[in-house]
Amino acid sequence: MHGTWPDLTESDGTARSIVAAARQAAAAAADRAPATDRDDGFPVDDVANLGRLGLLAAPLPRASGGVGLGEAEAAATLLEVLRLVGYGSLALGRIYEGHVNALQLVLRYGTAGQHARLFADSRDGHLFGVWNTESREGLALVQTADGRALRGGKTFASGAGFVSRALVTARPAPGEPPLMLVVALDRGERADLSAWRAHGMRASATGTVDLTGLPVTQADILGGPDDYHAEPHFSGGAWRFAAVQLGGIEAVLDAWRSHLRQTGRGEDPHQLARLGAGAGAAETARLWVARAAERVAAGAEEPARTVAYVNLARLAVERAGLDVLEMAQRSVGLQGFLRDHPLERLGRDLATYLRQPAPDRALTLAARHVLDESRPAGDLWAAGPGT
Repeated sequence: MHGTWPDLTESDGTARSIVAAARQAAAAAADRAPATDRDDGFPVDDVANLGRLGLLAAPLPRASGGVGLGEAEAAATLLEVLRLVGYGSLALGRIYEGHVNALQLVLRYGTAGQHARLFADSRDGHLFGVWNTESREGLALVQTADGRALRGGKTFASGAGFVSRALVTARPAPGEPPLMLVVALDRGERADLSAWRAHGMRASATGTVDLTGLPVTQADILGGPDDYHAEPHFSGGAWRFAAVQLGGIEAVLDAWRSHLRQTGRGEDPHQLARLGAGAGAAETARLWVARAAERVAAGAEEPARTVAYVNLARLAVERAGLDVLEMAQRSVGLQGFLRDHPLERLGRDLATYLRQPAPDRALTLAARHVLDESRPAGDLWAAGPGT
């Protein structure tokens, strides 16, 4: 499998252009990131820049005004774009990954009419997001005198108050599988960011959104019951946020390397040993993410096997990120904890974004798959007939 999947950079210049646009977006985001690193911060200018550079519409099919970045054959290019945006700003990377995820779900499960309407919204610059986390009460789809409406809300919703097209999950009745909905929101409404006083990722505007009373029509419902959790795309999609995290790891590595150069401490053998280990950890993360993206895009094996591999990949990236961060802080020392040092914010954001949900469950599910496999260890993830 490895090395055989289509890479659009080899077939035309479109992928090269969109990667170049991501580099521009990342450079601008890196320059602006310190200013948005506050409790009420959000990269408004950077999201607008994504629109100007064509990145908000890029996940759409070519026939719909995009470049097909959300389609399986473009996974290699999407990885590069997510990595670069994450390198510039992890907060922006998280927001953009959610936008891409939402459009991929619309592409996969939407009707022709939904495609036309929502793809037009994306071309017009609307920011999409996926909000699934909720309180115990959850988000319900209830009957009203005028039809149907939502009751409840979502928690830990990144881009709250800024996402204007939100893909959310709601249950039509207690115990029933959830449905996906895409709802239109006005900027600044229904969002509460007062509890988002995080150590890092402060500019991600992650908060609570109350959707109570929002009317829902059949045109808002995407796919069928529990399509949102369909595998391997639900768990397998974790490779996308791992790609953003990879960009954050590389940003920490570069800030660390720059510090050693500027202070003239790079020739110390202990510093070199740590830097070499950090470079190796970052490359390990890159290889895991690339292979995970490849497996999901290929769709050539049973979903459980793909999910097991992606779970291992996300944990390998987490481990690499924690190792790079620890070694960078040890090498730079106290200066790296001062607010005017680049490593301080980069480290906070990376440490926070690495806290993805249910890491122990991801690990044990992957381990259970390995335990139940009969293949030799060297063939566990090899491609071939019957995979």
